[in-house]
Amino acid sequence: MAQFYSPKRRVTTRQNSPVLTLTVDNLDPFGQGVAHHNGKAIFVPGVLPGEQAEVQLTEEKNKFAKGRLKRLLSRSPQRVEPRCPHFGVCGGCQQQHADESLQQQSKAAALVRMIARETGVTPQQEPVIAGPQYGYRRRARLGLLWQPKQQRLVMGFRQAASSDLVPVTRCPVLHPELEQLLTPLRSCLSALQVARRLGHVELVLADNGPVLVLRHLDALKEDDRQALQAFARTKNVTIYLASDSDSLEKLCGETPYYQVDGLRLDFSPRDFIQVNDHVNQQMVAQALEWLSIQPNDRVLDLFCGMGNFTLPLARRAAAVVGIEGVATLVANGQYNAHKNRLNNASFFHENLEEAVEQQPWAAQGFDKVMLDPARAGAAGVMSHIVKLAPKRVVYVSCNPTTLARDSKVLLSAGYRLARVRMLDMFPHTGHLESMALFINGSAPEVAAK
Repeated sequence: MAQFYSPKRRVTTRQNSPVLTLTVDNLDPFGQGVAHHNGKAIFVPGVLPGEQAEVQLTEEKNKFAKGRLKRLLSRSPQRVEPRCPHFGVCGGCQQQHADESLQQQSKAAALVRMIARETGVTPQQEPVIAGPQYGYRRRARLGLLWQPKQQRLVMGFRQAASSDLVPVTRCPVLHPELEQLLTPLRSCLSALQVARRLGHVELVLADNGPVLVLRHLDALKEDDRQALQAFARTKNVTIYLASDSDSLEKLCGETPYYQVDGLRLDFSPRDFIQVNDHVNQQMVAQALEWLSIQPNDRVLDLFCGMGNFTLPLARRAAAVVGIEGVATLVANGQYNAHKNRLNNASFFHENLEEAVEQQPWAAQGFDKVMLDPARAGAAGVMSHIVKLAPKRVVYVSCNPTTLARDSKVLLSAGYRLARVRMLDMFPHTGHLESMALFINGSAPEVAAK
């Protein structure tokens, strides 16, 4: 199985390590420049294809090495000025120095290479599903740390290759409604009596406004509660309090919701929702087209969450069954199905890594299958998908390695990899999201757009 160098691993420069003059050939999926020297790949953050640079080696292995940029000798026309003042220190983004086309091209090419290497099938490159490059994140978690010597509260993201916090005053990838809360929110939290005992704060942008979840380690006194309520009124924010990892108390505001395919989905601020709304809307629409749902179809939605695909599918199919391992997401899916009057959608709370043949849904028949697993992929359920023999399978992936692995199960069973598209869900980062369409070779062909 192919492995990529991860830029998150801490590295230290060796004493007297050599300095090489290198020309970068391409980018890996994490946005690291890849050069070659004496037959060995060298990964260098911050250098783009075509650029020549002086690089000091920080670590050497048998098959690859890592280096740090000492001096840039030439500049690529695709190099741009990062918008974020914290870029290069904050660990959130790795590619703000590369223009949009280079980021998307390198990720899409990496996806095709990975699938071809692992399956022997080279998919045709298709247009990337993308949205705005900045202001796209509708969710973020910021760490909180009281510094006793400075008598101040630090609020920010983790530093690259470190657990240290970078104080953040701006974050251009955050939706503007969330970014403009950063400075006043830190001021509000700093003034609380419990400021020394705060864990983190989560920001979520629902369609009906910003939501804030505050993790506090000590009980909040009434003065702190009133201060937070005053902040909520001023900034039109819904606030939840979390005294531990399981509890959640709504202090003030409305139940958050988002819309997809004309449906309203209420959610808890701790529920998983796609971070990039622009890409999510396009992704759901593409999945619906590829599955080519017919009025009599029965559709299975695996790893369904709270129904991001399930409920749009239910608007078109005879019946949809969603399977999810998180009980709260199942409950919200059922609630939203009822609220949207989709009586043909049902949900099961099951672990898809366990013996799926024994689970109650497994005895049912399905014409189409949708799945959107976590990074670990769907190894536990792929053989059962083959047994179901659906006409079409759409697989949404956040890990090209597990997508390639799971694809081999379908290909071995006679399915054809018909379409693959890269999803630019997280611009400026090393995350590579994608979706693939598999068609049963024995099923009659129905054109997908």
